[in-house]
Amino acid sequence: MNTSRKLALVAAIAVAGAALVAALTSADDAPSAVSDAIRDATRGAGQPALAVAATMLSHESIPTRIAASGNIQPWQEASIGAEANGLRLVEVRVNVGDRVRRGQLLARFAADTVEAELAQARAALSEAEVLQADAAGKARRAQRLAESGAMALQEIEQQVSAERAAAARVEAARAVLATQALRLAQTRIVAPDEGIVSLRAATVGAVAPAGQELFRLIRGGRLEWRAEVAGRDLDLLRPGQVVNVALAGGQVVGGRLRMLAPAIDLQTRNGMAYVDLAPHPGARAGMFARGEFDLGERAAETLPQSATLLREGFSYVMRIGRDSRVVQTRVALGRRSGDRIEILEGLGIQDRVVAAGVAFLGDGDLVHVTADAGQQASR
Repeated sequence: MNTSRKLALVAAIAVAGAALVAALTSADDAPSAVSDAIRDATRGAGQPALAVAATMLSHESIPTRIAASGNIQPWQEASIGAEANGLRLVEVRVNVGDRVRRGQLLARFAADTVEAELAQARAALSEAEVLQADAAGKARRAQRLAESGAMALQEIEQQVSAERAAAARVEAARAVLATQALRLAQTRIVAPDEGIVSLRAATVGAVAPAGQELFRLIRGGRLEWRAEVAGRDLDLLRPGQVVNVALAGGQVVGGRLRMLAPAIDLQTRNGMAYVDLAPHPGARAGMFARGEFDLGERAAETLPQSATLLREGFSYVMRIGRDSRVVQTRVALGRRSGDRIEILEGLGIQDRVVAAGVAFLGDGDLVHVTADAGQQASR
């Protein structure tokens, strides 16, 4: 082997070694480099990267809904407490969860002491009435004697004053009797309205002070959903709109918007919407629930949700150009209905886009359109 051939062989071995070292030091970048190389080769060779179906914007009417979340609470609660002071509970007739009617007896205090005081008040009134009658007779006789001059004017005035004092004592005795009769009535705790007992603090044998809460009542058994709605959506809501509230376990209860709070929370920038719920066994006060306000249907330009792609926080579609290469096009999305999604901006009516598999494509890829996934709806 001559010298020139030996030098060429040595040079070839050195080049191969250098290439091997470079490949080993850049092992982390190898897959992407190979992928880019394959893609470049594919483009250069004019081979499609993927066979796809094409679709276009479709003109449809889709429902408009506003999502919200909040707690289920009683529409109104009645707090029922002890009015009489220092009486002992001798009977409790209801428990939590019981449905009661207006005027139904819930509990009863011992009435022996109050009944005795009531009898004493009746006797005091009778005595006062007798004294008043006597004072009135004396005053009449004094006035007759005054006409004949047989009694001094001062004595006559004393008799008239005594009559008035006796009448005042009668009124005072009547007031005491009424107070004792009221205390006797207060020994019976009755429901102020129809509803469901949500709290019971009454215990037989306890001596309850005046004002202590014994029961709490959900008036009418009515519940409401207090939903927090974003401030920007409040202008879209109107009383009477239909609402669907999802309960735990997937159950759905219907309702209607009753009113909107007049103020927005300064921290959350949300407003409160009060929704009357239909009776449902799965709805309970204190539950957290999510729901949607149904605002009706509105026309929209839509695509299949499979035609959209989320990259780096933005939504894109792969628009198909005339040369069958895709152009990554940014779009603004709107409402969703089933597998359709509203396109607010970014596409024209005649633009064709890839219907599915967009995650496997990059900007500028060549595709082979096999069929149209759907035709543009009549306008």
